[in-house]
Amino acid sequence: MLKNKNYYLLLVCSFWVFVSNTFNYPVLAAKSVVDITQDKFSCSNQDLDTLITKLLRDLPSYFNRATQRARRLDRSVEVYSYMLVAGKPDFQPLPLKRWRDEADKSINGTKGLEQVFFTTLERQYVKGKAVQLQGFHWLFLTKTESGWRVAMIYSQIGGYPKQKPPTPPRESSDTAVGQGIKTWLRDCRAKSLRF
Repeated sequence: MLKNKNYYLLLVCSFWVFVSNTFNYPVLAAKSVVDITQDKFSCSNQDLDTLITKLLRDLPSYFNRATQRARRLDRSVEVYSYMLVAGKPDFQPLPLKRWRDEADKSINGTKGLEQVFFTTLERQYVKGKAVQLQGFHWLFLTKTESGWRVAMIYSQIGGYPKQKPPTPPRESSDTAVGQGIKTWLRDCRAKSLRF
């Protein structure tokens, strides 16, 4: 009987030690530091330079996934691009009031938009031959309470190395590059990316 009481007492003491250690202050302090660190590095708190640097690093994989999702398996021949690299961001904004586009006057004079220019290098396979393309992208971002969002993006595509003049600029929010950027920003707002 005494042995059972000792085991019972030992079990209760062990449980008490375990429970008391779960409420130890260093553990709570470490959890608070983790929460503060996550908030500090969330998408909504990033400055534009840091955000774009991380975006361009990850953009090729997001672009390539968007391209693969858009493929039509019922087509016997389909040409689509693979993005190899994205870079050379330029944060110098153009004056929007001087830019005239009759098709879309919505950005003229709009405040709160941040502009970023960047280039991409893409590869297509046409009849078994690799063709390199260079993309020129003019991205407009706006910052909301939940984080950064795409307002619009304009793109031009040209040969690489330069062979012919690039295509005229066109709104490209619904292309693979636009979808890749939107998906990356969504993941950033969801705090599923590492900064």
